[in-house]
Amino acid sequence: MLLFFFFNFIGTGTDNDLYINQAVVFIEDAIQYRSINHRVDYKSLWLYRWYYSRTCQWILSLTITIILALAFIEKPSSLTVTSDVRYRLPAWNPPCGLTESIELLCFLVFMVDVSVKSYLIGWEEFWKNKWLMAYILTLVVSLADWIVSLSFLCTEDMRIRRILRPFFLLQNSSMMKKTLKSINSTLPEMASVVLLLAVHLSLFTMFAMLLFARTKDGQQDKEWVGYFRNLPDSLTSLLVLLTTANNPDVMIPAYSKNRAYSIFFILFTVLGNLFLMNLLTAIIYNQFRGYLLKSVQSSLFRRRLGIRAAFEVLSSLKETPANTQQSYVSVGALLQVLQKVEMDCRCKQAITRSLKMCSCDQLSATQFQKLFEELDKDAIKQHPPSPEYQSHFMQKMQFAFGHAYFGYLGNVVALANIISICVVLVMDADKQPSERDDFFLGAINCFFILYYLLEMLLKILALGLKRYLSYPSNRFDGLLTVILLVLEIATFAVYGFPHPGWRPEFMGLLSLWDMVRLVNMLIVFRFLRIIPNMKFMALVVTTLLDLVKNLRAFAGILVVVFYAFAITGIMLFKGAVVPLGNISAVNTTYDNGTLQCGTYEQLEYWPNNFDDFAAAVVTLWDVMVVNNWQVFLEAFSRYSSP
Repeated sequence: MLLFFFFNFIGTGTDNDLYINQAVVFIEDAIQYRSINHRVDYKSLWLYRWYYSRTCQWILSLTITIILALAFIEKPSSLTVTSDVRYRLPAWNPPCGLTESIELLCFLVFMVDVSVKSYLIGWEEFWKNKWLMAYILTLVVSLADWIVSLSFLCTEDMRIRRILRPFFLLQNSSMMKKTLKSINSTLPEMASVVLLLAVHLSLFTMFAMLLFARTKDGQQDKEWVGYFRNLPDSLTSLLVLLTTANNPDVMIPAYSKNRAYSIFFILFTVLGNLFLMNLLTAIIYNQFRGYLLKSVQSSLFRRRLGIRAAFEVLSSLKETPANTQQSYVSVGALLQVLQKVEMDCRCKQAITRSLKMCSCDQLSATQFQKLFEELDKDAIKQHPPSPEYQSHFMQKMQFAFGHAYFGYLGNVVALANIISICVVLVMDADKQPSERDDFFLGAINCFFILYYLLEMLLKILALGLKRYLSYPSNRFDGLLTVILLVLEIATFAVYGFPHPGWRPEFMGLLSLWDMVRLVNMLIVFRFLRIIPNMKFMALVVTTLLDLVKNLRAFAGILVVVFYAFAITGIMLFKGAVVPLGNISAVNTTYDNGTLQCGTYEQLEYWPNNFDDFAAAVVTLWDVMVVNNWQVFLEAFSRYSSP
């Protein structure tokens, strides 16, 4: 039924240009896996193609990037060398109106975006589209908050629009929307396991408070003092143990008193971590395992639908005889459409070539659909031909240096380069900088860089520049060789040629000599090219690359979560952590003048705070890794409030 929605707009006229433009847009929708449910009158088609042009989509993506990046320079600014509260210098904060002006420009782009989208899909479809209505609501709230900021001269700390910014990234990605939909469908099944986890945690908390109740012997109450003093502390201790972050610390005081207490903690961990947490993971996996397949099927359906819609439109260009049961499209009309369609040159050439080879003048729906199966095929890259030399000697040179064995020789030399560098670095590891003699390392670098330069020139001679550059491995080798050569020449200009007793001065954070050694180690990536020749490794690497491609939507969701929590963390904990010398003794934990082991202060976690956006993101990352996350929990609850 979806195929017939556009007939409401086609009308009864015979405007061939309109039909051609409609077919062009439908084919472009199929190429990009877009829905064909939009206006198809002449002006709307022009607007639709303009909106989905590379320039407009690039401007929209750039606008989203800019408005998200504003968090790094807005007050509190992240423009400091360190986030450590003990050494951090006052950050530059932009004057009121600077970032707000950029924000306003971004909002104007978003207003144009939502207006065009709403118009193109039509008002009837607009009221069914919850994302567009949420888009408008987000813009209204953001603009209202922006006006409030200016009225307070940018002195207010609570800025709601900053938390809403990730929505602009979310609504612009169809894959992220599908991911959220899948997460939402997973929640009901997750809720039952989460409820079991809550019961498990509550039950063992009660048992813990009974087992480790306070006694008259203060020496025997270390478990009660450290972890189970009251209900919140007991619940928190076991919640942290559920993530294994404080294992075995939480058990040691009681275990030292009586080894039988270990049964309680082992039982809690086995039931909670090994069973319930893994059950939760299994449920999430079960829901998401068909996610990619459904997504691919949905995309392919949209593509087939778009191509069929283009066929139906083009079949209206010519009257079909009354006794004909099947519609046809003329080859000339399709060639006219292909000239206007924006698509990959390879696909366009392949379809055009197939049409020219076809002996018929008209195409059926099946033939039409089969032509566009070229869109589903992967491109097979054709390398430019090698130069043809007339000289017999040059032909032998071309055969020798264009052979795969010459590349293997380069890999062996690169391996020798890495081994020699590692040997020298290990020998000099314990020496003072003044005691090191870098003559050998300098001479080694000179030799290998000259070899890489010679190898690059010989390969260019054998393959030709275009064919040489058509291989990604050669581009990587060539770029690395050029960088090494430039750095080596600069090193000679600054330090002179290597000689016995040669000790280049270390100037700055990363000197030229350090850069040469560092870039030289990148030679190790040359060995990645042997992976395709090893079937098992090639399979693993291909799987990893496919995972990276398919995880982009999940990475986007993670960015949204991090952004929202970082802004919330700044609102809650900005300025909460201050150096020990600037706070009263009541807020610190001392034991005979020594900081308590394992605390935020003793571990010197001072750079982990929520005083600016960049520091907040790193802190959230450390918490997500789970290790020692209870230290952050304890510190920020102590510095702010429970």
